[in-house]
Amino acid sequence: MMKFLMLMIFTIPLCFKKNMFWMVQNMLFLMFFMFMNLMIDILYYCNLSYVFSCDILSYGLILLSIWICILMVLASENLFKMNFYYNFFMLNLLLLLIMLFMTFSVMNLFLFYLFFESSLIFTLLLIIGWGYQPERIQAGVYLLFYTLFASLPLLMGIFYVYYKMNYMMMYFMKFFSFELYLLYISMIFAFLVKMPMYFIHLWLPKAHVEAPVSGSMVLAGIMLKLGGYGLLRVFILFQKIGLKMNIIFIVISLLGGFYLSLKCFCQIDIKSLIAYSSVVHMSMVIGGIMTMNYWGFLGSYILMIGHGLCSSGMFCLANINYERLHSRSLYINKGMMMLMPSMSMWWFLMLSSNMAAPPSLNLLGEISLINSLLKWSYFTMIMLMFISFFSAAYCLYLYSYIQHGGGYLGIYSFYMGLSREYLLLLLHWLPLNILVLKVDYFMIWF
Repeated sequence: MMKFLMLMIFTIPLCFKKNMFWMVQNMLFLMFFMFMNLMIDILYYCNLSYVFSCDILSYGLILLSIWICILMVLASENLFKMNFYYNFFMLNLLLLLIMLFMTFSVMNLFLFYLFFESSLIFTLLLIIGWGYQPERIQAGVYLLFYTLFASLPLLMGIFYVYYKMNYMMMYFMKFFSFELYLLYISMIFAFLVKMPMYFIHLWLPKAHVEAPVSGSMVLAGIMLKLGGYGLLRVFILFQKIGLKMNIIFIVISLLGGFYLSLKCFCQIDIKSLIAYSSVVHMSMVIGGIMTMNYWGFLGSYILMIGHGLCSSGMFCLANINYERLHSRSLYINKGMMMLMPSMSMWWFLMLSSNMAAPPSLNLLGEISLINSLLKWSYFTMIMLMFISFFSAAYCLYLYSYIQHGGGYLGIYSFYMGLSREYLLLLLHWLPLNILVLKVDYFMIWF
């Protein structure tokens, strides 16, 4: 694991050399293929080195992180063309990737907390440095304070766990079980904010709307997964108390998912709509993890990876429209089928994956989650029916509104899709639909 860290650190000087924008991306591609060929023992921690290790859960999320970062470079070509501080952008991106890599691969609970919080700084710099509107400062403050408010209790909780256990290795947590309500709340609250759970989700749509395309991609693709990863790791300590308390979070998540599905129909900003649909998907993931059964854990892991690719691709599509029309309003982005007919196919493919149509990973994840929640209680069926139905409904609403209808008459210049953009969308869509063939890896992990 150290060799990948060294590769990322030694790629940093390339950021400051002239015309090395694509070279950095090539280095990340090299790293991705090296990491993909890593030998992974599915059942145990492997590739141990000092504080790092890898099991199948970390492996999938690290691969996702590297892949999304490669695609962020591809989506941000405009920075390079306009010479808009692109070397600092690449530096920021590499540092963010290093933090995410460390978060997913450290075994020490305190170091996990440290990198979990550090990744926030670079996301904040992305939003404030390369965002579009003046409100990005407010969005950044929202992001920062929501996360920091929840993470102090997590730090205190980690210290208490260390005080009781005398070590912090995640591997040894399985020998302990804590039945303390306050500790339970303080340890999972930070992850629920990061996911985000309904009631504490307000920072996400705001951050998405103000972030540049790369910021939205990393937020939707990876940052939301930090919360799920943290919950999956920490719940080993809280199995008994979880059986008593988890009902609260499952109910909040499912009701919130239903309400936010309705809220998607009220949105006139494309990015805002996609952001709210992300929160709906993550509420399903929270529900699945909180049931604490085999199907729930599997489904949450699969849906996290599927949603990371799908949501990121949809933000890319929203940005492709924004670069041409300079607006994200649904009223202005109309009749795109006349202007970019081949792009409407990609809109359809991404939105169909988002509504969990086969053969996407989202379908597999949602089937597993529905399975786990129904096994937990049949009453969840009502909300799950609504969430699944409205998920398809707002995807179709978004598609039909953007693609059909009369075009906006204020357009005075326009250009078709570029090959770079089609490649970017293909690289989102292919893994999302091809990984279904290798689903046995996801299913074995527990």
